[in-house]
Amino acid sequence: MDALVARMREVLASLQAARDPARFFLGTYLRTTVAVGAAIDDGRFEDPAWVTDWDVDFAELYLDALAAHRRDPAAPARPWRLAFGARRDLAPEAHVLLGMNAHINFDLPQSLVRVIPPADFDDPAVRARRRRDHERIDGVLASRIAAEDAVLHRAGGRRSALDRLLAPANRTASHVFLRESRRKVWANAGRLDTARRCGPDAYARRVAELEAVSADRVADLLRPGPVLLRLAVRGFGVRLA
Repeated sequence: MDALVARMREVLASLQAARDPARFFLGTYLRTTVAVGAAIDDGRFEDPAWVTDWDVDFAELYLDALAAHRRDPAAPARPWRLAFGARRDLAPEAHVLLGMNAHINFDLPQSLVRVIPPADFDDPAVRARRRRDHERIDGVLASRIAAEDAVLHRAGGRRSALDRLLAPANRTASHVFLRESRRKVWANAGRLDTARRCGPDAYARRVAELEAVSADRVADLLRPGPVLLRLAVRGFGVRLA
């Protein structure tokens, strides 16, 4: 975790120097990662060693996608191409929402499969323990919502009088969206696990499907109009057939 946080801080400094809008998501992600590390140290997870390995693996998928984008904007998977390629003048919270969506919907199921071998999926006790720790992350994320909202506001977030009035409702909606997406992520991880048992070609096809539906959701968030309303109708997460 220490090495991960150090890498994130180094990359963030580079993004800030370049005034790259990717700094908004990475800043939020860095602070959340530190909070997850504190929760691990506080004994809030059943298997802290596994959560540490998973958290590092998950974050590295994002950092690798970001590094690929900075070398060649056409290189990352499509959800990340859309998120990284969003207009620079979007509000900071919009860039965070796009990054969260790509990372949770596309990267997270793949990371779970990378750190949960088939034998663990087949063991009901281990699988249940992994799922409970997966769900406990929601508590850490929820604890950060108000603070991150304040940070983004200071960074230039655009809020009308109505937005400020609706802030408590929006935070409640964020809790709901995170829980909903996490349930779908867990289901998608199970489907990826099934596919990998059929061989690399079957797994690659499933990842391609996940890339397509995740990219569609990011593209939907980029359309003009009330984003929260669309999230309320369609949900934050995506679902593999």
